[in-house]
Amino acid sequence: MTDDGQPAGVGRLRLLAVNQAAADFYAVQLATPAAKVAQEFLIGRGFTGEHAQQFGIGFAPRGGHALRDHLRRSGFTDEEMQKAGLVRESGWDFFSGRLLWPIRDSAKGVLGFGGRRIFDDDRMPAKYINTPETAIYKKSSVLYGLDLARTHIGRLSQAVVVEGYTDVMAAHLSGVQTAVASCGTAFGDDHAKLLQRLMGDGNHGEIIFTFDGDAAGQKAALKVFAADDKFIAQTYVAVEPSGLDPCDLMQQQGPEAVRELVGRRVPLYEFVMANVVGQYDLDRPDARLLALREAAPLVASIRHSEMVGGYIRELAAMLGSDVEQVRQEVRRAAKSQRRLDSTEDAPNDGFPDPDDMALATQRTVLKLILQTPELVDFERSPLYLQDFTHPAYQAVFTGIAGALAEPGEASWPELVRQHCDPEFESLVVALVVEPLPMEPDERYVASYCANLALQRTNREIAELRSRLQRTNPVKDPDTYRPLWSSLVALETRRKEL
Repeated sequence: MTDDGQPAGVGRLRLLAVNQAAADFYAVQLATPAAKVAQEFLIGRGFTGEHAQQFGIGFAPRGGHALRDHLRRSGFTDEEMQKAGLVRESGWDFFSGRLLWPIRDSAKGVLGFGGRRIFDDDRMPAKYINTPETAIYKKSSVLYGLDLARTHIGRLSQAVVVEGYTDVMAAHLSGVQTAVASCGTAFGDDHAKLLQRLMGDGNHGEIIFTFDGDAAGQKAALKVFAADDKFIAQTYVAVEPSGLDPCDLMQQQGPEAVRELVGRRVPLYEFVMANVVGQYDLDRPDARLLALREAAPLVASIRHSEMVGGYIRELAAMLGSDVEQVRQEVRRAAKSQRRLDSTEDAPNDGFPDPDDMALATQRTVLKLILQTPELVDFERSPLYLQDFTHPAYQAVFTGIAGALAEPGEASWPELVRQHCDPEFESLVVALVVEPLPMEPDERYVASYCANLALQRTNREIAELRSRLQRTNPVKDPDTYRPLWSSLVALETRRKEL
């Protein structure tokens, strides 16, 4: 077994030899007139003939038998070519009319090839095809550029994982000499183990992923994050704000821009958290809560406990939420109680938990209105739909508002039930018969209504503070000033309540 996980069984040396002969043949073909399209492809991406030689790039001629015939003349058998994935059982060359990159192991042995489609009439529609699985080529454990990056990865304890062959070239030519890329498959566990072996034991190293800023890049980051517990090294993400990949970045902005891209790396956790939070409208309190509940397990899963506190504060800043609220949610997630919490907050039947203390005032006010409507002074203690946060309680209050607007001959509870969403009629009945905390009077009812209004005001204040926390008063004063004025008014109102 080699240091990058390749088998050392019978036939390996012969397979390496036939692959090297094929690489030499392809490299020569790149300089022929038949490879003009391939040459133009490289030039169009800022690469020269010297660059092609440095990375061993080649061209597979069209026709179907050029490589086979050459290798036969060089003393290789058809069986060896087929076992190396160079020639199909039918006798046709595996690669035809393709720009090729040799994929080498850390000892510079050629394991296989990656081929790029360059002709419009290519019968193979895939933009990239790779050598099929062979005794020495396993796509789950090979990395393009490893032969060039191995020494630098070990010396710097760093690996930069990019998404394509030209990105590896651009990174190395820009001075990022630890760049590698997976070949024909996503970065996986075996790739991580390979890099960790090269970086050595310990957790001082770092693996930096360069993802596109689009949805596909975010999905790839989430996949890597799901496997992050398998990494010994710290994991980071480098994303170019303009959306350019390293190859385009070098071509349009120069080598320094590629180095700066890697230098601006952020921890993988932070990147994933930002993308999770970014899916929600943070101006809505319910959306902030959902964002918190989705992001909290990410923070809870961070391996290094000394970093958790910092990420809690960062998540609180992203959400515009109280740090202690975020810390509590992370603790619940760490104890694997998120599912239980979600069940308590939103039961499967859509009804609120009667014992939920966060909703206790809302439930009691509805019971008071249904059981003792004569004690409720709606003019002095006005109630609004926004006073109720649970959809079921909002539905009951809507029924109450309807009954007040259209009085009838039926009893008060029956009128409310008639105006309520049928789905929640049984909740009206339950609230009518459920005992009250004590025998009420007008003062008691008024205090509960005032307390309900105070809770709504507190929520509005929290929402404004959240928006202010996310608004820069220097860059956006026209937005900040009215928000601040509204906050002052709400604070005054809260004191009155």
